[in-house]
This record gives sequence, C-alpha cells and structure tokens, in this order.
Amino acid sequence: MKTNNQKIAFITGITGQDGSYLAEQLLNKGYTVHGMIRRSSSFNTGRIEHLYIDKLRQHQSTNFKLHYGDLTDFTSIFFILNEIQPDEIYHLGAQSHVQVSFEIPEYTADSIALGTLRLLEAVRALKMEKTIKIYNAVTSELYGKVQEVPQTETTPFYPRSPYGVAKLYAYWIAKNFRESYGMHISNGILFNHESERRGETFVTRKITIGIGDILAGLSDKISLGNIDAERDWGYAPDFTEGMYQMLQLDYADDFVLATGEKHSVREFCIKAFAVAGITLRWEGKGVDEKAYDTKTNKLLIDINPKYFRPAEVEQLLGDPSKAIKALNWNPTQTPFDELVRRMVENDIKISQQKADALRN
Repeated sequence: MKTNNQKIAFITGITGQDGSYLAEQLLNKGYTVHGMIRRSSSFNTGRIEHLYIDKLRQHQSTNFKLHYGDLTDFTSIFFILNEIQPDEIYHLGAQSHVQVSFEIPEYTADSIALGTLRLLEAVRALKMEKTIKIYNAVTSELYGKVQEVPQTETTPFYPRSPYGVAKLYAYWIAKNFRESYGMHISNGILFNHESERRGETFVTRKITIGIGDILAGLSDKISLGNIDAERDWGYAPDFTEGMYQMLQLDYADDFVLATGEKHSVREFCIKAFAVAGITLRWEGKGVDEKAYDTKTNKLLIDINPKYFRPAEVEQLLGDPSKAIKALNWNPTQTPFDELVRRMVENDIKISQQKADALRN
C-alpha cells in the first residue's frame, strides 16, 4: 500500500548484480521495492539476502517484497503488476550471458525478446501505459561488429550473438511502444559494468576469483579465451544510479551508459594480478600464449579455444556524452583501477574463507 508520496518500484532480474544494487539504492531513497524471482528448488537470492534480513531487523519488511514470476509467463507478470501498481519498472531480467546464448538461443530469445514484449503488453492490458515509467535494459552487445568508434545512441547496430539479437528486438519493441502508445520507456544501452557481485562465469569475475583461488591454494591457473578483446568497463553501482536518473526525467529517451575508456582482457589480468603483488610475464602467441609469475616462473594463465565465441566482438567503446549532460551522471565515479582492486580484494577474502573451511 502506497503511503503519502512514497514511490513503488518493480524490478525484474532483482537477484542479479544490477538488480541487487538498484534495490539497495531505491530503498535508501525511500521507495517500496518489489522484485520478481523465478521459482527454484534452491535459493538464488544471495545478492539480496541482506536486504530483507536488514529490513526484518528494522521491522520495515513491508518496504521490500519478492514475487514468484517469470518473463516467459505473461500471467505471472500481469498479476504482479496488477497487485503492486508500480510507479516505475526497471526491466533487468534476462538470460544475460553472451556465450551461453549460443548454447540456448531459443530460451535466450524467449526471455529477452518476448519477455520484454510480455511485460509491455501486461502494462497495456492493465491500462497503466500513461502512469508508469519504464527502464528497459539493453546492451553494448547491440553494436557487435562495430560500425564506428566510439559508439553512440545513433551508431548502427550489428549484434554478433543470439543474446545481442534478442536485445535488439527488446530495444526496438520498447521504442515502438513509446512512439505508438505514448509510453514512458527509456532504453539504457549499457556497456560492461562489473563489481564484486558479478556472476562467476563472466570473464572479469573469473579472473578475480582465479587469483583468489591461486593464492589460497585452491587452483593452479586461470584458462581464458580472447584476451585481446577490448571493453568499456565501469562499476555496476554507478550504472544503476544512471538507470534511476533516466526515470526521473519528464521525457523518455535512449541513453548510452559507458565510461568512454577501453581496456583489454589482458590489461585487466595485468592489473588484477598486480593488486595481489604478482607481475606477469607473457610468452607465446595466439592459443599458445601463456602468462607466468616473473618471480616464481609459475604458470598462471593459459588460453583455451573453447572460450572463444563463434562470432567474436573485438572492441566496444561507448560515448556517454548524452547521459552525462541529460542525467548529470558521472560514469567514472569509480575509476577502472579502483574497480579492479575492489573485485580482487573481495575474491581473495572469499577464496581464503573457502580454503579455511576445507581445512577445518
């Protein structure tokens, strides 16, 4: 139940990296936050566990609620929206791993492309299209085989994965509903944004977990794919603040959220190992390239062809000028080196805890 001017937000994908940070930020701004989660036989709420535990301790549990639903199920979306009557929707839910999208392209399309359509149609069916503001999460993977550098809101799209293609549909259906029905829908074209809560199969987190495991004696080395791929990496909490700012505008539009800086996977490795006090020495070329500890000559990184994509995206670099001006947004509030340091130090602690638990 809404009280006074308290806003109600609905987040799909609330258990993910972005959803967890956004939920925290909205709760701190005085929102009531509702999230949609898929029913599972195991708990998948690790990133947001602290939110409802903290709220229960403060006897304010009514400010944060979770609902079972799925983007592949129109009925669940319809009934959740009808029940909570949100002021703002942050649509973050999706099958979000690019490599996995090649293995399950049909589900990727169903959850992303048709999932977005189901959400928008539920809003229309409930006749909420004039009262709700919607943020639609799209991705720099739309650019894929890049047509210009840096990429802006007007750069032609050329996706190179089932994930990117599905997000392209989501982008255009949101834009179409905005223009056809006057719905307040903003597309956020977000470039890579990482954090301590990044999924463990994403390359940045794979590197930082690998470093922690090597130091704790749980692993010998890290196996990677294309280490020369270049990405525009920012810090996730900075980007979720940008999402919020989009819905505070009195108009809807499309915005690139990026840092305007690019770094290779190789550079991420070098900086990440440096945080742990290790300097890398690279030898070999292509799939035979390896990285060694300069002090011990221990092999730390090798290349495994299975981690290469069927269609590679070599370089992504965004131009955030429009968002900086319109949203008063700071894309580099957390610099790249600080992002790397936070992730590495976090995973060194986690790996040490795992090692300690195994010994006890």
